[in-house]
Amino acid sequence: MTTADIPFRELPSVTTARSAPRLATLIGMAVGPSGAVPRQLGLNRRALEQHGFAGRVGQTMVIPRRDGATLVAVGVGDAPTPGDLRDAAAAFVRAAGRHGVLACDLVDAGSSTQADASAVTEGLILASYRYPGITAKPSMSSSIESVTIFGSASTRPLEAGVRHGSVTARAAVLARDLANTPPAHLNARDLEVIALRLGREYGFGVEVFDEDALAEMGCGGLLGVNRGSEEPPRLLKLTYSPRSPRGHVALVGKGVMYDSGGISLKPSDAFHVVMKMDMSGAAAVLSTMTALRELRCRTAVTGYLVCTDNMPSGSALKLGDVLTMRNGKTVEIHNTDAEGRLILADGLSLAVEEAPDAIIDIATLTGAAMAALGPDVAAVLGSDQRLIDRLRNAADSTGEPIWQMPLESGRYRKLLDSNVADMRNIGGPYGGCITAAIFLSEFTGDVPWAHLDIAGPMKVDGDEAWRSKGATGFGTRLLIDTVLGW
Repeated sequence: MTTADIPFRELPSVTTARSAPRLATLIGMAVGPSGAVPRQLGLNRRALEQHGFAGRVGQTMVIPRRDGATLVAVGVGDAPTPGDLRDAAAAFVRAAGRHGVLACDLVDAGSSTQADASAVTEGLILASYRYPGITAKPSMSSSIESVTIFGSASTRPLEAGVRHGSVTARAAVLARDLANTPPAHLNARDLEVIALRLGREYGFGVEVFDEDALAEMGCGGLLGVNRGSEEPPRLLKLTYSPRSPRGHVALVGKGVMYDSGGISLKPSDAFHVVMKMDMSGAAAVLSTMTALRELRCRTAVTGYLVCTDNMPSGSALKLGDVLTMRNGKTVEIHNTDAEGRLILADGLSLAVEEAPDAIIDIATLTGAAMAALGPDVAAVLGSDQRLIDRLRNAADSTGEPIWQMPLESGRYRKLLDSNVADMRNIGGPYGGCITAAIFLSEFTGDVPWAHLDIAGPMKVDGDEAWRSKGATGFGTRLLIDTVLGW
């Protein structure tokens, strides 16, 4: 897979129809833990239970037939929520094997909502995701070409839901592809090329700031982190401007294209290998922008992708150095592996100057967030509870869980005190997720602000429901939902 392939590779198509197409070789049928069993399965409930199938969410049972398509009983649970349906659709795709043309009845055309159809569509597409890889072997991508959602009638809510889910899933796939790409194949200049192509395709503006422009702008955080790299930095400003916008939100994404830790070198372990994913925040922001025009977003959105490598060399940032940020504040460096907050400081400062209604930053920022919340849940902190509540509602809708942690600036700001600068870039061995957020708050002014620390859920080590092995694209659908509902 090349950089040029990333924005535009083909994904399985999802459509609606009144019945399963004749070409379908695998058909999924929804089954709950009680109630009627679809007669097409050819098995009653007792027979299903004898085979261990109870209709729980995500359970599947493949039923081969001598003539006709193979059938799959798909558990949806009692009174399934959109989240249940997303997981059920993913389980159906996981059971598909090498089948290419699929159909399913997981959505009741008579009673289901647009949210149900959107969730099913997301589950189908996201679970089929495979990073193609850079290999001489045959493609590792999914064999699934199309899925038809069928029911007794084709309704507008279902069709609208499929359209919506196709767009949000496509955006999340883009974020996954970007984060999964090896660092030698995707640096800050490559991301610039991709962003320009996506802007033309999906209707948002792209403004590029190179190292000379960044020096003129006083972006000392981004330039400081970039010192040790042979690859130049980039700051990309993305602009979506609908007619008569009903609000303006700024999104700031951490784009460390590869994080070695700088001279505070990371240990050579399994987690170091995935530091190509340290740009997952920037990937989520860029991918969010690709969905806004198609989903007719009424909110103006400005995105900032703050992009650089963090490498050790003779010119690299040193402990004890002092950097001057875009907003004039100075920072003493106590750990060069706490670099994400340095580049975000410049991005946040620029966002404040636009005077948006709110700022949301998203970053794979701290191992402390993962230590506190584990690998599945992101941390959220911020200065505005209404904004945090919006994000929590979007997290519930999209199945991308977040948990609010206290900012506690009054207690812990003193941990960032420096003898030679306005602050230092780390706050000691404890509460690292909180002190990192306190650091960022120094660059958000009076604008309502929230910070998403996605270090834990940026990846999974194996297939889990609609999350496929590797980068998850976490935060993309959450941000889309947030700005759409502004």
